[in-house]
Amino acid sequence: MAEHVQVFGFWESAFSRRVELALKLKGVEYQYFEEDLPHNKSHLLLKYNPIYKKVPVLLHHGKPIAESLVILEYIDEIWKTNPILPQLPHQRALARFWAKFIDDKVVCAVVKAAGSKEEERKKAIEEAREALEALEKELKSNNFFGGEEIGFVDIVGTVIAGWVPAIEECFGFELLTTNNFPNLTKWSEQLLNHAVVLGAIIKARSRQGKEKEEAIAEACEALKTLEDELKGKRFFGGETLGFVDIVANFVAYWIPAIEEGFGFDGALSSEMEKLPNLRRWCNEFVEHTIVKHTLPPKQHLIDFLISQFGTNVASK
Repeated sequence: MAEHVQVFGFWESAFSRRVELALKLKGVEYQYFEEDLPHNKSHLLLKYNPIYKKVPVLLHHGKPIAESLVILEYIDEIWKTNPILPQLPHQRALARFWAKFIDDKVVCAVVKAAGSKEEERKKAIEEAREALEALEKELKSNNFFGGEEIGFVDIVGTVIAGWVPAIEECFGFELLTTNNFPNLTKWSEQLLNHAVVLGAIIKARSRQGKEKEEAIAEACEALKTLEDELKGKRFFGGETLGFVDIVANFVAYWIPAIEEGFGFDGALSSEMEKLPNLRRWCNEFVEHTIVKHTLPPKQHLIDFLISQFGTNVASK
């Protein structure tokens, strides 16, 4: 009987990637459903994970399993080829221990460091370093935590190899360096260059890229509508600033900052070059005496946006 496997995930979730990676290592075909998180969860996600209401969820023959570590063990029990958990009970127990250690100690400390400032951040970074030191010793000179092949702990550890460097870059602190963690750094490089892992990462990036392209196309269409509405007028309100001009300050000032902060490659600015009325209005609006003194410094705005939403690290 053909397998019927579905995965509910989110492109930037390290926990979703774990499930997809395990299925790929097993050679299991599956259907993927991208969730629009965090604010627009599908009715299917809420149906299949009513307790936590989070991704990932694995659906096997219509039966849901939630939580990435639980799903990984289920996958290993159902599909016996390319085992990801060790065969001996004691080694399996150790693998479960280190997997939980990564989630409870490393992930929690890094997330805490990203979301805190000054002394709290220093304390969280130190906690993360101590946790990474334990993993550094456990890894020793092995290629992977699973030995010569990727195993349970390596799959769980993709959050360290792929997501921690992105968080470091986004929030401006240094954690995973060659000098401090030579074994982990070498392991991270090997893991991310593994054909199956690389394929899963590229797939995730392509999803994000497609969604971004669609959103940019929608924005461009909206800008064209504003261009037509302006016609030959100086401002939307006529010769003086009006209600629409005030509301549209987002177009004139925030869009360029968002492009710079989130790496839209100037797509909207390029579109603006084709819209002479809107481009002229933007220039006049931001140079207006009253407006000029109410706008925040551009670099401060970019820094704020990055601190709230992160940079476009996934596309790098």
